[in-house]
Amino acid sequence: MRLLPAPSGTGILFRRTDLDGFEIEAHGHNVAKVSYATSLMKKGVLISTTEHLLSALVGVGVDNAIVELDNLELPILDGSAQPFVEMIQQAGLRRQRRRRKYLRVREPIELSDRGKFIAIYPAESYSASYSIDFPHPAIGRETFAVELSNGSYLKQIAPARTFGSREDEQAMRNMGLIRGASRENCVVLTKDGIENPPLRFSDEFVRHKVLDLIGDLALIGKRLLGRVVADRAGHAMHTALVSRILKNPSLCEEVTLEGSAHAAGAGTPVNGAATSGDVSVAVEPVEH
Repeated sequence: MRLLPAPSGTGILFRRTDLDGFEIEAHGHNVAKVSYATSLMKKGVLISTTEHLLSALVGVGVDNAIVELDNLELPILDGSAQPFVEMIQQAGLRRQRRRRKYLRVREPIELSDRGKFIAIYPAESYSASYSIDFPHPAIGRETFAVELSNGSYLKQIAPARTFGSREDEQAMRNMGLIRGASRENCVVLTKDGIENPPLRFSDEFVRHKVLDLIGDLALIGKRLLGRVVADRAGHAMHTALVSRILKNPSLCEEVTLEGSAHAAGAGTPVNGAATSGDVSVAVEPVEH
């Protein structure tokens, strides 16, 4: 995978170098399927497991980038967004002249399905509260809330790894997912505990769900201003919320912000200062 700078207004663009440079926009209208991961598809060309990289891009405040890859699945790396964050920081960020556009939620948007729930409420910043409840002795009920406009993403969310059970492993491989998965890039759950401790956080499981949520909501295509609340949601409900927002533009309003504290997105402001302009990765491409 290689990350390249992009002009203002590009957004995040995936490019399959193994298919003559075919491009797929990171946008809700290209969502193909969601189960264990989020996949995008355009004209039959698939890109899978987009959520960790998209989450990292939001977390460090990148609006425009081209992501080159030579197969259908993004690398899982250590199962978190941390390696992507470090990759982007290594390249550096560049402020662009075009003003960043935000979607500010105007009224509550709520979705529920068989005991699962996700909603976004009007707010002047971007925050998320997530609850999970897994019938496993290592997880159970966990809740985590985070303000995503003050740099908290880098320390509180990015390092949280994905998790799964040995029972799910073969099903995921049959779907063409986790082809590079191992004990080094996933918290492995056994019947009674964790196969590869220690955890990075006592509540790492729910923090990773927040990581996934941020990456999935990036498919709206603009920075959000709203308070997200999720309870036992998942990729399908995350992307259903994306679809609801995109299909009902009156629910949100497009705004620009002048030098606000959260103008660089969920992550660290460019050059240590707030900016209302778009941000791209710097000139030098980086590879992973």
